[in-house]
Amino acid sequence: MNSIRFGRTALVLAGLMSAFFTPPAAGQGEQPSSAQTPLPTTLTVPRSSPEQAREMLNKAVVYLREHPAEKAYAAFNNQKGRFVKDDLYVFVFDLDTGIMHAHGGSPEGLVGMNVLDLRDASGKLLIREMVEVAKTKGSGSVDYVWLNRKTNHLESKTSLLQRVGSNVVAVGYYIPRGAPEEARDLLDRAVVALRANPKEALKEFNNPASRFTHYDLYVFVVGLNDGKFYAMGANPSLVGMDVKDLKDPTGKPIIRDMMTIVKEKGSGIYDYVWRNPVTNKAEPKHSYIERVDDYLIGVGYYTKS
Repeated sequence: MNSIRFGRTALVLAGLMSAFFTPPAAGQGEQPSSAQTPLPTTLTVPRSSPEQAREMLNKAVVYLREHPAEKAYAAFNNQKGRFVKDDLYVFVFDLDTGIMHAHGGSPEGLVGMNVLDLRDASGKLLIREMVEVAKTKGSGSVDYVWLNRKTNHLESKTSLLQRVGSNVVAVGYYIPRGAPEEARDLLDRAVVALRANPKEALKEFNNPASRFTHYDLYVFVVGLNDGKFYAMGANPSLVGMDVKDLKDPTGKPIIRDMMTIVKEKGSGIYDYVWRNPVTNKAEPKHSYIERVDDYLIGVGYYTKS
């Protein structure tokens, strides 16, 4: 593929790439009509936010500092207590020995064990990495892959941690990442809405707070005749821009390729690299795409590799 020539076109596209990578402000756009009947959806698995994890960690640190250690461990291990909520829980281990003193997610399985050599699903020595962060910085975070007991799936997880004396106190949250079946479900619902009432559907697609955004999933729509964005759930400010020459960081002409696929086949799936609005990182993306009249409509899901 020929690369974009330097000059004015390159500057315009560079600015577009920068804008496309910018996460939208919360609540941007108009709210969908309350009179509209919601379509059925399978997107029901809750995820706690980084802010909720931070709040629980702060409360756990204060509790450990203000109470005898054994009493604090017991509170953290109480799966019906205030330190276990939805997919959040507190865990505490000894900085030097690696003994797990408390684990709200699995007190029977891990408490009392030396977990220094505990590995995640990818083989990472996550506890040793946490020890290093705690010793060198006092607090921080570690990313790894762990079983989410709410979904029974391995998912990307970030644990926020803080050193309290000889203990490391941590609370982890699962990164809100849409699954392939959720992306497919969202596209199916978006197609129904676009066919029923294009004007109202596009308005909803461009509202990041609507039923057509979920975790890092959103709807995008491109005109097949003009190559312009008619909807971009991750950044509605791009609506109206000509994006025919838009390329991903590897140089793939993603919009032209997608337009060709739906014109020739009606639908398909397209793989590329794009900025995830939740993690704010460039990640592999896989978009389900479909033709609806003179529109290209798509929903993509992200993977870390």
